Amino acid sequence: MDKTINEKQDEIIEEFSAFEDWMDKYALLIELGNSLQPLDEKSKTENNLIEGCQSRVWLNAEYADGKVCFRGESDAVIVKGIISLLINVLSGHSPQQILDCDLYFIDRIGLKEHLSPTRSNGLVAMLKQMRMYALAFQSKG
Repeated sequence: MDKTINEKQDEIIEEFSAFEDWMDKYALLIELGNSLQPLDEKSKTENNLIEGCQSRVWLNAEYADGKVCFRGESDAVIVKGIISLLINVLSGHSPQQILDCDLYFIDRIGLKEHLSPTRSNGLVAMLKQMRMYALAFQSKG
């Protein structure tokens, strides 16, 4: 049985709550980013680049069997960690589930307040792009 978006969020909150210190949380983010499957070079196109991010972030989405599958990569380690969290939570769900979900884990793990304003804007841009993909696939479905 696949986990729901909220079950995945709760797992992330639990994982991050094991650490008090933000340096440890950053280390966890970097580790998560490093475990992200690299995006193939042909997906690193201008079209897949997310605008509004200080570093380069590529996001690719495919739609199969009613579910959206996201893949992404960044040339910045922290950002790569952030995108890996978003992919972990949102990938493998229907467009409707992605559009309806409330991503509370971002605030609960304190991510937003520990990011620089430019990274925080990047996070918002990544989320917006993921929702736009979901919306586009929903109109096809």
